[in-house]
Parts: sequence; structure tokens; C-alpha cells
Amino acid sequence: MRSWTAVLLLLIVAVAAAWGWHALALDPGEVRLRFAGWRIETSFVFGVIAALLLWAILSLIFRAVFWPGRALRRRALQRGHERIADGLIAAAEGRHAQAAKSLERAAHVQALQAPALLERARSAHRRGDAEQASAALDEAAALAPQAALALRARFLLDDGRNADALALLKDAMAKAPLPPAALRSLIEAAGRGGDSATALAALSAYTKTHALADADFAELETDTLAAALTNAPRADALAGIWSGLSRAQRQREPLVIAYARRTAALGQPLPAIGEIESALRRDWSENLVRAYAELGPSDVAARLRQAEGWIAAQPNSAGLMLTLGRLCNQSELWGKAREYLGRGLAIAPDAQLWEALGDACVGLKDEDTAQRAYRNALRAARGEKTESLPDTLRGTLDTRASVVEQRSAHGVPTLVLPRQ
Repeated sequence: MRSWTAVLLLLIVAVAAAWGWHALALDPGEVRLRFAGWRIETSFVFGVIAALLLWAILSLIFRAVFWPGRALRRRALQRGHERIADGLIAAAEGRHAQAAKSLERAAHVQALQAPALLERARSAHRRGDAEQASAALDEAAALAPQAALALRARFLLDDGRNADALALLKDAMAKAPLPPAALRSLIEAAGRGGDSATALAALSAYTKTHALADADFAELETDTLAAALTNAPRADALAGIWSGLSRAQRQREPLVIAYARRTAALGQPLPAIGEIESALRRDWSENLVRAYAELGPSDVAARLRQAEGWIAAQPNSAGLMLTLGRLCNQSELWGKAREYLGRGLAIAPDAQLWEALGDACVGLKDEDTAQRAYRNALRAARGEKTESLPDTLRGTLDTRASVVEQRSAHGVPTLVLPRQ
């Protein structure tokens, strides 16, 4: 196909050349120039050729006159690139003083001044020289204001000056759209400061930039939304945030837990209970079932009955045993709580199970075992070996391993045993 196209183009050029030559042969044309007593007469073809030759000669003269300056600028630009490269390498190696020196020299080249100043500020910040970093950012702000703003906000956050970073970025956002790096810093600063409205506004703007991979953005979005739910000051504000989420977002486990805990804390446990129960019907989660016991004292008996109904389907769930133990503790069913918690410790011991067992033993007036359980909670939290329980208590705990048939995604039965 390409060869046929080339042949066709050659034919068109040949025909055009033949036609032009024939036309010039019939009438070569005439060009007359008259200036200050000078008079030149020639054919059109020769005039065109002479004009082209004159343009070529003048171009060569122009290049020859300005060649030294252009060569010097090229050399300076090349040296600037080399100095920036040296500065970046030195900064990566931790030699920040040398990096600052190389980047300062590179900043003398106008075309490289902005990136050199920004990297110089970064190197000074890593070295702990806040004054030099601020001075470099002040210079860079005249050339690359948004990049300097984003870097200044990041430095403030790194130094723990969250309020200053938040004020800086909020003021800048009111004047003009922020670059992605500044939006990311604003989300972080607003989240730390509990300013959920600003964090959500920045997140909405950041969504449009597509600056993060899908998985990383989903994590950032989840963390931001969970913080907004946790910090909601009133029930109506919480309901507004929750209703504004998409269906997929409302099914994310951290968001369900954050909403349930906050709405229960605001005195509305029924929506919290309903959301967790609906989520557990969709997909079993150890974190969700643990949160089921953290919704306050309301409807404890009903929640206990519901949780006991899950035992048949999830007999090897340490999280379910913890929830059952905590709910029994809240109902002052100390003996029953100790049985469930002992079963959970036999499945997968952790600090929360030991702590809840200590609470149950306090209710049973067994102070010695309660103290052991609390010590074990601390040891488990630190990853240390736990103490053994008294023989009398071990005999009362139901630590028999449960075996339940589970199937893989392909329907193949798999035998799952609890950890010993």
C-alpha cells in the first residue's frame, strides 16, 4: 500500500514538473529591479534562484555573527543540567551540603532556575536548614508559584505545623485551583485538624486530577471519608455524609465501622446495628463483628441473640467469640462471657480477648485470674509470651476445636482448623 502511494506521489510531482517546465519554456517571465540609478532585468526563473541564493548567504552570515553567543548559552545550559544531576545524586546519597552547592550554581541558568531552586529548598529542608529552605522557596515562588506552594505546605506538614499548612492551603485554594500535590497535602492537613468539610472539598477536587493509581486513591478516599464520618459533630451532619456516599463506598468495611461507631456515639444505635448486620450478611468480616459489640449499651440482649445465631455458620471466628464475650459482660453474664472468651483464646488469642476475659473474671470476683488476664493482654499487645491460666479455670473453658467445612471459589471442600 505504501509503495503504491509513493508511486502515485512521484507521478504527481513528475506531471507538475513537466507542466511547469513547459510553461516556463513558453514564457520564462521577466523581472525588473530599479534602484538609485541601478536597473536590473532578468528572467523570472533566474530571479527566483538569485533570491534563494541571497537568502542562504544572509542566513550563513547571521549564524556566523551570533554563533559565539549561542554556543555559550548551550554550554551554560549543559553545565546547568550537569549541576542539577549532580545535586540530585548528592541529595539521594545524603550529602545535602554538596547538593545545595550544586543546585545553587545551577540556579544561575535562567531556564533551570525554577527546578534548581525547588530542589535546593528540598535539600535544605532535609538538612534541617529551615531558613535556607524558605529563602529558596521565596525565590522559586516568582517562577513556579504552585510548585513552591505545594512544597512549602509539605515542609510545614513534615515539621508538624499542621495549622500553618492548613491555613496556607485554604487561603490559596480560595484564590485559585491547587495542583495535585497541594491538594494531597490539604487533605492530610484537614484530616489531622478535624476539618472534614475542607478535606472532602479537597478530595473532590483531587478526584478529577487522576494523580494516583486506583488502589492508592481508593485507600486515600477511604481514610478521608472514615475521618469525616468519625468527626461528624451532629447526627444530621453524619447522615448527610453517609447518604452522600455511593453504594460501593457504603459497602467498604472501614466506612461501615466508622459510621456505626459514630452514629451509636451520637445516640442512634439502631442505624449502626442495621448497617453492620447488613454488611455481615453480604460478607463475613472479623473487624465488623468485633465492632458489633462496640455500639454502646442499647439493645444488648437483642444483639447477643443475633450474635449467637452466627455461631453455627462461623464457629471458628475469634472475633465473634470476642463480641459474644463483650456482650455477655455488658449483660453481666460473667460465666457465659468467660466460656465464649476462653473459646476465642483457644482459636486465636489476642490482647482484646485477654482484656475482655479479665473483665469477666472481675465480674466473677476472681481477682487473681483477672490480674493474669490483664497481664496477658499487655504481653499479647507487645508480642510477648503469655502466662498460663490456673488449672481450675482451664478446666471450665470450652477450648474444644471446632471443625467446619468450607469451600473454595471453585466449590472444592477445604478443611479449616483453628490455630492451637
